[in-house]
Amino acid sequence: MLTSHSLAIAAAVGLLSGAHAAIWGMYKDSVYEGFGALCFVRSIIVGAAAAVAIQMSIHLPLPAPAAVVVLFGLAYAAERGIIEVWKTFLREQDQSKFFIPMVFSVGGVPVARRGVRLAAGAAYVSVVSLCLLAVAQLDHGAPGSPTLSASALVGLTVGIIIAIGGAWKDAPKEGFEPLKFFRSPVMAVAFALALSSLSESYLQIAVASIGYERAAVETYKTLFTRGKAPGKFTGKPELHPEMRTHRRQAVPVFLGIWAVVLVSSALALGERL
Repeated sequence: MLTSHSLAIAAAVGLLSGAHAAIWGMYKDSVYEGFGALCFVRSIIVGAAAAVAIQMSIHLPLPAPAAVVVLFGLAYAAERGIIEVWKTFLREQDQSKFFIPMVFSVGGVPVARRGVRLAAGAAYVSVVSLCLLAVAQLDHGAPGSPTLSASALVGLTVGIIIAIGGAWKDAPKEGFEPLKFFRSPVMAVAFALALSSLSESYLQIAVASIGYERAAVETYKTLFTRGKAPGKFTGKPELHPEMRTHRRQAVPVFLGIWAVVLVSSALALGERL
């Protein structure tokens, strides 16, 4: 049942997912671009709004720990999808400051014509939507807990979508890296298998896997490759070196959000044993 209490919890979960994405984005980019308050807050607002909209649509049994874990992944995927589609196909921005263009590009060359970018964006969203609709058809099959094989399949599907998108953007500038390409499908499958014990919906498993794959990959990049420039800034000067010190203040919050997710996951799995 949808209540104001469940919507408030959904907003809090979405706020955490958006803050998580905002922190790693700031941590990686602020040394080169400076701290952008609007960009930082944007992810938090979009994450919270996405979580509330999702809760209004599917009525997860919040505050059950399993529902919290699933909603975090769903909100994360929604926030990332909305922001990345906007940045890639809609936003007008000078690309000279990037090594890897952040707008829709072909062969590493940004597409200047807005109409072409909009058409490409519509095609991209349509293809992703059709893939998710195909996954959703599995929810109309035999009732019961998702099978591991089907969960792995939906995880593989969304993982390949992520990998193709990343390779389209990065490979023309960095070269094709097989390990990097297959990382997303492998991680998405792993998260889908883990989520299969927390949700009875293959669609929820697939979308939440996208969120957790993004969160995990960006956490690795943020915490374990700190001495390496983000790919999009390769070879670019550090215009705001003071941010190397200031950005550390956000790390405890970042790790605290992961702690909330991990504790919720442990509680959820404990309820199922």
